[in-house]
Amino acid sequence: MSAIAVTVFVVAYALIASDRIDKTLIALAGAGIVAMLPVIGAHDIFYSSETGIDWDVIFLLLGMMVIVSVLRQTGVFEYVAIWSTKRAHGSPLRVMILLVGVTAFGSALLDNVTTVLLIAPVTLLVCDRLAISAAPFLMAEAFASNIGGAATLVGDPPNMIIASRAGLSFNSFLIHLAPLVVLVIVVLAVLLPRLFPGAFTVDAERVADVMSLEEGEAIRDRGLLVKCGLVLAAVFAAFVAHEPLHMGPAEVALLGAGVLIVISGVPRSEYLSSVEWDTLLFFAGLFIMVGALVKTGVIDTLAHLAATATGGKALLTTMLILGASLVFSGIVNNVPYAATMTPIVAGLAPSVHDHAQPDVLWWALTLGTDFGGNLTAVGASANVVILGIAGRAECPISFWDFTRKGLIVTAMSLAVAAIYLWVRYFVFA
Repeated sequence: MSAIAVTVFVVAYALIASDRIDKTLIALAGAGIVAMLPVIGAHDIFYSSETGIDWDVIFLLLGMMVIVSVLRQTGVFEYVAIWSTKRAHGSPLRVMILLVGVTAFGSALLDNVTTVLLIAPVTLLVCDRLAISAAPFLMAEAFASNIGGAATLVGDPPNMIIASRAGLSFNSFLIHLAPLVVLVIVVLAVLLPRLFPGAFTVDAERVADVMSLEEGEAIRDRGLLVKCGLVLAAVFAAFVAHEPLHMGPAEVALLGAGVLIVISGVPRSEYLSSVEWDTLLFFAGLFIMVGALVKTGVIDTLAHLAATATGGKALLTTMLILGASLVFSGIVNNVPYAATMTPIVAGLAPSVHDHAQPDVLWWALTLGTDFGGNLTAVGASANVVILGIAGRAECPISFWDFTRKGLIVTAMSLAVAAIYLWVRYFVFA
């Protein structure tokens, strides 16, 4: 059965990478094959937290997509687009750096998927005003969201999985990982001109037109904007305080969407206008194929081989976990990878010696899993959402366009993270 699961995943992955067939169709076909053979059963698909569809991710996306649809009716995205472009004096590079910074900060406070759902509409409007391609901006924001999400416990779904198993607090993430995240974002900002050469040429007349606009005139419905603001504030607060509230992010997002639909009176055609159904179905198919790899023990075997090849040496173990996590989470999606690796790291931590900071293994896993999301177009949830939005906006980003840039960003992140972990936890331990 493991051979079937591997074959289906590899073939599906190759077809997705080729960009010749719709990725949602490939994911659903692959999921159908492993379910029918059967490599994985109905209970594993729909009810298992280890091998099944991650309904938290699906419903978090759905709830936030509905909220964004309603928010779009207010004109606030146009307002922010004009405001940010004017503050950057019409310079596309400055706009990109500004949006990258906002995305990273938002991903740390909320989560990376929610942040890109809110930032992407602004990005599309900015690029439309300046008559430039939105694809480089959307890719840069995806990279920033995965990096920024590593800074806090709520920034990326794998962080919640790791923190729960390791007993790590919100403040622990801030103290140990936020300084590194700031450093990596600064390096990313410096890399942007070389990462996207030719993306920052703009017509001077377009810049003059944008600079002459009054952003306040973009707001179409101030009453609806107030309602959306109140609901979003409550949703964001609940994201941060989800543990004492005993509500997961998906429940919060769905509840917020439901409340906003009721109090806004927006018609169904409008509050569903930004829902990326193809993206949701793609995630479902991907989760099922990866679940088959988990069910047959493929991921567990690979993770064990990587984690036990260190002989108990702390530095070697740390770097191996960091590097292996970057690669594997970028290939199989970081959420199921994190779920698979946490029990392995938990068992490995007591066996490492010559080191006074046992939590370094958890930080290596977190950084590798989060930063590895930038490796490929399917490495993280935010990437898939960005590609779906780009496709609907008629500025498609191919698997390889994303992955070529992602390889560079991931290599940079790996180098900075490895140096940071070595200096902070070994040199100055």
